[in-house]
Amino acid sequence: MLAICMVYPMDVVKTRMQLSSMNQHRSSLQAFFNIAKLEGVSSLYSGLSAGLFRQATYTTAKLGVFNVMMNELTKKNEETGKDIPPSFMMKTFGGMVAGAVAAIVGTPAEVALIRMQSDGRLPMEQRRNYRNVFDALLRIYREEGLLTMWKGCSPTVGRAVVLNAAQLAVYSQAKQMIIEKTSMKDGIPVHLIASLSAGFAASFVSLPLDMAKTTLQAQQTTTTTAATTTATASTGTVVYKNSIDVLMKTVKNDGVLRLWRGFTPYFLKVGPHTVFTFLIFEQCRNMFGKVSGGGGGAAQ
Repeated sequence: MLAICMVYPMDVVKTRMQLSSMNQHRSSLQAFFNIAKLEGVSSLYSGLSAGLFRQATYTTAKLGVFNVMMNELTKKNEETGKDIPPSFMMKTFGGMVAGAVAAIVGTPAEVALIRMQSDGRLPMEQRRNYRNVFDALLRIYREEGLLTMWKGCSPTVGRAVVLNAAQLAVYSQAKQMIIEKTSMKDGIPVHLIASLSAGFAASFVSLPLDMAKTTLQAQQTTTTTAATTTATASTGTVVYKNSIDVLMKTVKNDGVLRLWRGFTPYFLKVGPHTVFTFLIFEQCRNMFGKVSGGGGGAAQ
């Protein structure tokens, strides 16, 4: 939650760029200033309550599940008594499982987050004007049904599996290799290098799925008015059926590079968010280890 507060404007910019036409925002910097100029600086933090709620559910779940799995998979060397960390493949598998579980838990907050972030791009009469994340979830439930809160769950799970397989596995492996291959000791410099590596890897492999997820979740299923959103036709037919449909139509209409549109704000969000998350997480784990009298969990 602390990490998302530091990088939230870039998340808003990323979402707007993914939902806009190629000509509307030519760069992330232009999108940043356009949003601030036309809608006010506060709009760069629109939906922050949903962002915080998402971190409290999604990120908590993924870190918790991953570390429990790594603790269970870590073995002891009977001769030396030292821990034998899991292989990179097992770390990748752990990241995939953790990401899938977390995505299912965090999808309702994700839907509310995308709706609140994208509200400012709609005409005044079409805006939802959710007061906060709980108002958003309650209105989505009342107006569109319970299952709408898990709208886009499959691409969210797909994105989370890919992102966390890269993020958690690369962080854990990079941290292990730096400690083993260099003279650096486990500490903030090691955590910084490992988390930057993890942030770049996670950003690159997961952005296309994130774009598909964002597009699906921004669509509105209600058809009481004509063309309720730009993603809904006048007859009320939803343009995109699933994440594969989004990816195929995007590539067909705009080319392959469109899948990585918004990479800069995405990396500027995922990269620092990854760094802050792991730095704060490691410090909290060290503090917990000292308070409890233990070692703070598995180092990897």
